[in-house]
Amino acid sequence: MKGVVLAGGLGTRLLPLTAVTNKHLLPIYNQPMIYYPIQTMVNAGIKDIMIVTGGNSAGDFLKLLKNGKPFGLKHLNYTYQEGEGGIADALSLVEDFADNEPICVILGDNIIEGNICKAVRDYHQQGGGAKIMLKKVPDPQRFGVPQLDGRRVLRIEEKPSHPKSDYAVIGIYMYDSEVFNIIRTLVPSGRGELEITDVNNAYIERGEITWEELDGWWTDAGTFESLLHASNLAAETGANKLENKDAAQAGHVH
Repeated sequence: MKGVVLAGGLGTRLLPLTAVTNKHLLPIYNQPMIYYPIQTMVNAGIKDIMIVTGGNSAGDFLKLLKNGKPFGLKHLNYTYQEGEGGIADALSLVEDFADNEPICVILGDNIIEGNICKAVRDYHQQGGGAKIMLKKVPDPQRFGVPQLDGRRVLRIEEKPSHPKSDYAVIGIYMYDSEVFNIIRTLVPSGRGELEITDVNNAYIERGEITWEELDGWWTDAGTFESLLHASNLAAETGANKLENKDAAQAGHVH
């Protein structure tokens, strides 16, 4: 499986911070935002990764990440999205990179506490189609919301005023190579973008999608509130890890 981190867009909701840099290069506690989705992939054993970026700060990704050395990688791939055509449009740029292999796609502003190792294993056993990750949230109307019937996904609605569940579809997806054929059939939404929700609904219509609930906390970081929230969660998790490490070492000393 190959990995794709989508880190384009203009980040207008974070102006003036994004007037001089890409949103995904902003700090989440003690690391640039882009570090978190890359680390999520590396933790799941995905080592062949493509960064899709855009805007005026694209070269800064190369300066920061180089060939992926901070993550123990030997190589990182980069591609450039012109304008803001939406998530599915950005995904269409990686077809040659994917080379008929399945891909794991993470939105660059999605920060998680745990890992996706089990989901990646389960997707390999699934043998094709798509998998989405869900998380219960107090405000599902802000997100894509799945209508569920047990383990089946019936439909995903984008930012519904009356959500049919309290789950959000978070920005972690797994697709087979059919995703690129699906993207070619899409028409732009009312905001002029190719929507990832339309991709997922196409897989639902084919009966080829599964879902898994993410363990641990999850947040996006596309607004000032969620950027601060993500930083606080990352700081807290980092402090807890240090405490556990210190306690374990103290135990060894005694």
